[in-house]
Amino acid sequence: MQIRSLHRFPVKSMQGEEVESLALLPGGALGDRAYAVVDAEDGTVASAKYPRKWGALLGCSAAFLGDPTPDGPPPPVAVTLPDGRVLESGEALDAALSDLLGRRVVLSADPVAGAEFEEQWPQIEGLAPQRFIDDTTVEHSDGEAVSRIATAGLTPSDSFLDLGVLHLMTTSTLAALSAAAPESVFDLRRYRPNLLLDTGTEPGFVEDEWVGRTLAAADARITVTMPTMRCVMTTLAQPGVPEDRNTLRTIARSNRRAIPGLGTWACAGAYADVDAPGTVRVGERLT
Repeated sequence: MQIRSLHRFPVKSMQGEEVESLALLPGGALGDRAYAVVDAEDGTVASAKYPRKWGALLGCSAAFLGDPTPDGPPPPVAVTLPDGRVLESGEALDAALSDLLGRRVVLSADPVAGAEFEEQWPQIEGLAPQRFIDDTTVEHSDGEAVSRIATAGLTPSDSFLDLGVLHLMTTSTLAALSAAAPESVFDLRRYRPNLLLDTGTEPGFVEDEWVGRTLAAADARITVTMPTMRCVMTTLAQPGVPEDRNTLRTIARSNRRAIPGLGTWACAGAYADVDAPGTVRVGERLT
């Protein structure tokens, strides 16, 4: 299979960058989710998984102003706001984001131990284990449960990743979803992978069969660890992509997978760990 495209997201829940090469490190793709917007009052990490509160972040786009390095702090970012303004990291950007979100927030590159994010659960059959939802629910929004979930122990301590350190998806899965619901738009931007892999005529959800398998490109080696559980964020409107809950409903109908210790979830794509660091490039083969 071939690497079709590579992506990193400098700021959690904002639009990211498509790049020609990507350094893979034990903590994931270099620069990926290096920043997050954080509630200045209670430290909650802003995530568009709770659309009413944080969904406007998907209308913003972030780009690094320099090249990230493995050993240093992330470079500043420039954020394009929904109204077209472009602001660099700093107080003016914090103020603009606070206005956009209707609460005081700051852009942070310093994850805090014990930080939490919020997630809303749309009423879609087969999306997630009901017991997990019930056990983590703290409030309701528009009649739907909202959870608070701690990030501690799930991801490296120096990033704002939610779960797996590296996220991959295949053209076969996107094609299978489009065939299952041709009236919906299964745009890659809904799913925010680091690697899009061209898998030709392989069946949809082929990523599920790779769990435990090691893949290599150039010097980098990764091991696929688990299918990617999907959430309401994939249904939200973003520039050029309409809001559509049928996209998530289609995944729940088409591909539910048992995740050890977590129950059965609607899945598309896969997470991976980086076993050997290296730089991967668009067009390279992954074997």
